Amino acid sequence: MWLAAAAPSLARRLLFLGPPPPPLLLLLLSRSSRRRRRLHCLGLAAMPEKRPFERLPADVSPLNYSLCLKPDLLDFTFEGKLEAAAQVRQATNQIVMNCADIDIITASYAPEGDEEIHATGFNYQNEDEKVTLSFPSILQTGTGTLKIDFVGELNDKMKGFYRSKYTTPSGEVRYAAVTQFEATDARRAFPCWDEPAIKATFDISLVVPKDRVALSNMNVIDRKPYPDDENLVEVKFARTPVMSTYLVAFVVGEYDFVETRSKDGVCVRVYTPVGKAEQGKFALEVAAKTLPFYKDYFNVPYPLPKIDLIAIADFAAGAMENWGLVTYRETALLIDPKNSCSSSRQWVALVVGHELAHQWFGNLVTMEWWTHLWLNEGFASWIEYLCVDHCFPEYDIWTQFVSADYTRAQELDALDNSHPIEVSVGHPSEVDEIFDAISYSKGASVIRMLHDYIGDKDFKKGMNMYLTKFQQKNAATEDLWESLENASGKPIAAVMNTWTKQMGFPLIYVEAEQVEDDRLLRLSQKKFCASGPYVGEDCPQWMVPITISTSDDPNQAKLKILMDKPEMSVVLKNVKPDQWVKLNLGTVGFYRTQYSSTMLESLLPGIRDLSLPPVDRLGLQNDLFSLARAGIISTVEVLKVMEAFVNEPNYTVWSDLSCNLGILSTLVSHTDFYEEIQEFVKDVFSPIGERLGWDPRPGEGHLDALLRGLVLGKLGKAGHKATLEEARRRFKDHVEGKQILSADLRSPVYLTVLKHGDATTLDIMLKLHKQADMQEEKNRIERVLGATLLPDLIQKVLTFALSEEVRPQDTVSVIGGVAGGSKHGRKAAWKFIKDNWEELYNRYQGGFLISRLIKLSVEGFAVDKMAGEVKAFFESHPAPSAERTIQQCCENILLNAAWLKRDAESIHQYLLQRKASPPTV
Repeated sequence: MWLAAAAPSLARRLLFLGPPPPPLLLLLLSRSSRRRRRLHCLGLAAMPEKRPFERLPADVSPLNYSLCLKPDLLDFTFEGKLEAAAQVRQATNQIVMNCADIDIITASYAPEGDEEIHATGFNYQNEDEKVTLSFPSILQTGTGTLKIDFVGELNDKMKGFYRSKYTTPSGEVRYAAVTQFEATDARRAFPCWDEPAIKATFDISLVVPKDRVALSNMNVIDRKPYPDDENLVEVKFARTPVMSTYLVAFVVGEYDFVETRSKDGVCVRVYTPVGKAEQGKFALEVAAKTLPFYKDYFNVPYPLPKIDLIAIADFAAGAMENWGLVTYRETALLIDPKNSCSSSRQWVALVVGHELAHQWFGNLVTMEWWTHLWLNEGFASWIEYLCVDHCFPEYDIWTQFVSADYTRAQELDALDNSHPIEVSVGHPSEVDEIFDAISYSKGASVIRMLHDYIGDKDFKKGMNMYLTKFQQKNAATEDLWESLENASGKPIAAVMNTWTKQMGFPLIYVEAEQVEDDRLLRLSQKKFCASGPYVGEDCPQWMVPITISTSDDPNQAKLKILMDKPEMSVVLKNVKPDQWVKLNLGTVGFYRTQYSSTMLESLLPGIRDLSLPPVDRLGLQNDLFSLARAGIISTVEVLKVMEAFVNEPNYTVWSDLSCNLGILSTLVSHTDFYEEIQEFVKDVFSPIGERLGWDPRPGEGHLDALLRGLVLGKLGKAGHKATLEEARRRFKDHVEGKQILSADLRSPVYLTVLKHGDATTLDIMLKLHKQADMQEEKNRIERVLGATLLPDLIQKVLTFALSEEVRPQDTVSVIGGVAGGSKHGRKAAWKFIKDNWEELYNRYQGGFLISRLIKLSVEGFAVDKMAGEVKAFFESHPAPSAERTIQQCCENILLNAAWLKRDAESIHQYLLQRKASPPTV
């Protein structure tokens, strides 16, 4: 599953979600013991106790589900008939299954060759989402058929079997019936053994209006009139392979499609809203290239006869990898050749790559339990980049990985309230908590590090061994390590357990000494903490694959070592005194590096003259910024380094720099020198803005378009006079229809005119939103509305967020945009959430969107007392699936406050000095 926020930093950079994110982890005094005492006083140091939970008993299990569902698209209910071939492994007089929001009408069990036994009671355990069927006699061991008739509701919560609102080309509002079962919501569509390890085959039938499209995991094998109603048809689908319940899917609605066959003969279709088939062609092209790529990479064929990719109007996640029927948000699948921006194409390519990887890694071989979720999501979040790099080498996608996933994971993982990659999960309410940057982005980052450590050839060999051994079965993390160890001969389990079973990551401190013609390096590792130097007694240790490069050949590792102790020394042969030495070539190792001052000074010219490769320039800057946030170095030192990027040509390096300056701007918004930091932003971004200009030049490509949008948005938001004037001129022409803005310029122009606009500007923007036919354009507008500065307009935007005009899943980004837009917006958004908590919580019912809403809305605060206020509010308004997020947010608020106290004055003085004597660049 790709969360809409699965890569929010990437989405923010690509889709220009207006203001940069409130910081994920902002830092604290090096006196971290004092901070930890303060966290403990606020009750933020430990997660609450886990709720008691038991997995389903193993005495009865399914072999096959024969399931017929009849949704009513007007009354929003459905009827279901289940006939499950089951195996009684241990004699019992009851069957325990998962069941939620379903009413069972009748249930019976017929042992093979024997009489039917009717259940005499249904005991619902609502909190554990289980039902116990009681029988008057003992069910003996052997096989039999379990029959259940039941009814349920097509809910509006975007989970289970739910309704999705859409508008027909003629303007009529209608509803589709769609599914979202991961993690634990198949039980809302039919009673089942809803655990990933309890696999079975499925024979699915849907009774639907004859003018509707009906889809499921497999191909249609029969379609016939329904005897009781001439307006209905019964659609039967082929039997699935053995699979987990969370991967089952069905869709009933009105769709057009485009189709092709992959070179391996698989039928690929992309289903779009009616009249928008053209917008499915880009995803179709990507999918048709992707399936053969994965087949060759894994050396395992795609196991189903078809794959459908379908755009769903109301959809909480970004996409979901249901086997053979992958569901997407419209914005994650549809590309309009004229009106989609470059970033949207890239996002669609990544999401398609992610979900299709799951068809093997997750669907064919499935995690044994949610504890191993990271194996699914971390792997798919890594290989999606490998796939996109294969399909679109011009995207320079691996550099973007570092900015979008690697650094984002490190931000979260430096907190005291992070968690290990592998988290013991019990109760269903805990599962949503681990769909986060640790499972996805840290998971992807450590797999990238592992792939580099093993080498591509042995990695592919190990993947094939793993998929072949466990196909149609379940596996745990250790099973993958064993396969990769057998393939490579390297100590994979020993190395990787240090990365998956303990939270956090190391800070490698390095200093150098010239010894004749050689360079002696002394390395030491300690846990990196957002609050400053680690002060605990037993410091965790990691087995760290370390690469070392020099200016002699910046793109090649001169030495590779495995650092398996707290300190070690290495000698680099034949390194001249004037050559620089750098750790972590390609920013692949999941650690931060702190250089001695002389080593750092020798590296800095490599930023200005571009002799350091782009991904290493990015990594160096990001490490320094994080060290400043943690109070290990001064923020002013980082500002000086940022000025060295004046000649930088690379989009992703600018993107990361922009994000960090955004974090700093959010922090400084709590002071009275916010305008000075905006002047700094203008100074840093003006030269590249002038070089790029507003209009594409012949020969420019994808990355130039992304860079232009990023830079113009940054300058416009900061109030750069020439950019603001040109944005207003182009916006006026766009609105009047004289010259329509190119898709790549819309976000920066919209953001600029709104930030410096008035009530009329907002009204025009809301009118554009209403007129937009394409969801991408609606989202583009929604994400920048929060940039408006006037208090009454901010209130208007917040009210708009909960209106019918905004799809439920998009409300979060509107409110988040307000919180990230300004100091007043942050306060207004927090008040709005408190005032409307009941409606918001009811809307998202504990899914990950509620965590995202909380995170975006409160994390930018930088006053100690706000941490207490946030904690107190959620103590009286519990959100169980967001508990960890709330703790992380409170920790971040305290870190922000300490960062501000520590560095605000020196930052202010530096900015004033610059003003008095501007640097020559």
